[in-house]
Amino acid sequence: MASPSMIPRYFLILLFGIFLPFSQLAAQEENLNVLDRWIEWSDGPNMLIHHLNRQAFDSLDLRDREIASSRTEADWLRRQEKVKKTLLSLVGPFPAKTPLNPRITGVVRKEGFRIEKVIYESIPNLYVTSALFIPDDIQGQRPAIIQVSGHGFAAFRSQGNQRMIYNLVRKGFIVLAIDPLGQGERIQYWDPEKKGSMMGSSPTSEHSYFGNQMFLSGVSPGRYFAWDGIRGVDYLLTRSEVDPDRIGIFGCSGGGTQTTYIAAFDERIKAAAPGCYITGFRRLMESIGPQDAEQNFYRGVASGITHADLLEVRAPKPLLIASTTRDFFSIQGALETFEEVQRAYEAFGLGKNVRQAIDDAGHGFHGNADDVYAFFQETLDLPGDSGEEEFDGFAAEDLKITETGQLSTSLGGETAFGINQKYTQALLDQITESRADIPTHLTEVKDRAKQISGFVFPQPGKRPVFRGRYQRNGYSVEMYALSGEGRYVVPLLLFVPHGSGPHPALIYLHPQGKLVDAGPGGKIEGLVKKGYLVAAPDLLGTGETAPETLYAARYAAVLIGRSLVGIQAGDVVRVSNFLQARNDVQKDRIGAISFGQAGPALLHAAAFDSSIATVAVVDSPISYRSIAMNRFYEVDFSSFVAGALTAYDLPDLIGCIAPRRVALVEPRDQMNQPASQTLIKEELEFSRSVFSWKNLSHNLRVTPTQTVEAVVDWCFSNSKKKRRLQ
Repeated sequence: MASPSMIPRYFLILLFGIFLPFSQLAAQEENLNVLDRWIEWSDGPNMLIHHLNRQAFDSLDLRDREIASSRTEADWLRRQEKVKKTLLSLVGPFPAKTPLNPRITGVVRKEGFRIEKVIYESIPNLYVTSALFIPDDIQGQRPAIIQVSGHGFAAFRSQGNQRMIYNLVRKGFIVLAIDPLGQGERIQYWDPEKKGSMMGSSPTSEHSYFGNQMFLSGVSPGRYFAWDGIRGVDYLLTRSEVDPDRIGIFGCSGGGTQTTYIAAFDERIKAAAPGCYITGFRRLMESIGPQDAEQNFYRGVASGITHADLLEVRAPKPLLIASTTRDFFSIQGALETFEEVQRAYEAFGLGKNVRQAIDDAGHGFHGNADDVYAFFQETLDLPGDSGEEEFDGFAAEDLKITETGQLSTSLGGETAFGINQKYTQALLDQITESRADIPTHLTEVKDRAKQISGFVFPQPGKRPVFRGRYQRNGYSVEMYALSGEGRYVVPLLLFVPHGSGPHPALIYLHPQGKLVDAGPGGKIEGLVKKGYLVAAPDLLGTGETAPETLYAARYAAVLIGRSLVGIQAGDVVRVSNFLQARNDVQKDRIGAISFGQAGPALLHAAAFDSSIATVAVVDSPISYRSIAMNRFYEVDFSSFVAGALTAYDLPDLIGCIAPRRVALVEPRDQMNQPASQTLIKEELEFSRSVFSWKNLSHNLRVTPTQTVEAVVDWCFSNSKKKRRLQ
């Protein structure tokens, strides 16, 4: 008898085929990944970011063509006026200037200077903690420099910041060091037990947490970072020691961002030195992608704004761009930005007023710190030795501004969330007022929601690509690639019942993609065996097109005036169009069901496209209002539409779907928990009023958790019997 090793492999395969059940063998052989072994679609995880980037680059190309035609001083002056108006529309409106109510909480004497611990109010009750470093024996007035910190919870207390502040004050400058929002003694989500932020190990988590809520209201969170610095200039001008004509500003990384913003918006800043921030949105989006919330203006790139514009708008005032060759912010972008900005300065006849200090180092001020000192000594007219002194750092108590070390546990006061909450409430009041006229409101919601979400109706494109078929017990699984918006494709599984059609069809949307419930014995199979033809797509950014992280993509969408929700809503309509074209589908019985955070995309799609006859939304956020108006939330930003609350909310979209059937199964609150009956009643009051106005109240159903089959059966039911709303 031959040993097992001598048995040919094909014979072993044949034996396994004989003794294994057919269904098990088929399951082992299935590969439902549509993009596999297709060279043109081999970069599925980057399809989303490439799609967003291409649109960003189109906007930047238009901007660059305009820049290319700017040659004379008059050209640049016209450009500056245009950019100023654009920036104010993107970041503003700034709050009205109110009393600063400054207070000095302590004074620390050091050799050659003193530290005054200062708190001022940039907005009533929004306290800014800061330290004012003042050289001894000032005769007359001195130049003053604002220091804004990069992304570290220590803020100006970090060793690197202390070193530069110390050197500047020893060289005779007055220095005002400011705690940005979410840093230093202004941590927005302070945990007294943990003695740190609730949001994680970096201030960027805090910035994006409250920043994402601001985006819902159409607010660029950079507004408040810039405003704190502008009010810092106001404070300096109250000091008799400060020369109002010699004010500078510098900062690195996130401090470079703030330096750039504040100098762009405040003409009183004479000299600015942003470090390790300047690159340009084109190179940024080609490399690491957009960063945390305050570094991105809502619709900024769509409006033709990049880093160079923030610098050119203040030309020809003195500017130093500090860069490093091994920074994660592209040095190529920094070089290109400097080259363009220099052309603007030369048009004013003052090319010498802009310079770039480059160090062969990583992120941060390193060897180019001396260049910063020399720059301010020259441009603020305080000559001296630009070399750097060694410094061991201040004692912690020297730089402690509040009694407890945190505003939240000492003075309290407003937070970024609280400021935005008040602003958002005014927007919500406008929506409530608009809802009084139902027909007009619904028409306006559809128009505005398309615009704000960045929804684009699918245009006739390439034919779907059929990728293969598997047979299962009682149905087949077909694989397709649908042509998406632009160059991406939408991977799709089509579950087709055996037997004669046409069938009612269901679009099945899961935030993790088409494979989640696609296996034998899964939820989709249960629906197919009841006679439904089911289409399960990977909406862009999910399944085979899911990137490693959505972080950069979400903010890229904000920059170009789009949203993942709006783009995915277009994909849902594409799937509906695909089903409409099939002979085995009942054209008037195409429904859709979504799960989790795919819900907003479905609501947008169904509001815009009436071919989706029924809608079931399972475990989905009940509203954007509940997210924006509560301090804490657990809903992912990928399901947000930046700017939505300037015109509509999710319940308004439900009203647009009426009188088609809508089932809301276990709607979720801002913490992604089942919404209370009180919240459901409050949020869905308008939706219900629309269904009632159309005499089909029973077509809106709110229910606790049910089986998928029960929900879908209700949606497709032809019964006219009125059902009790739960």
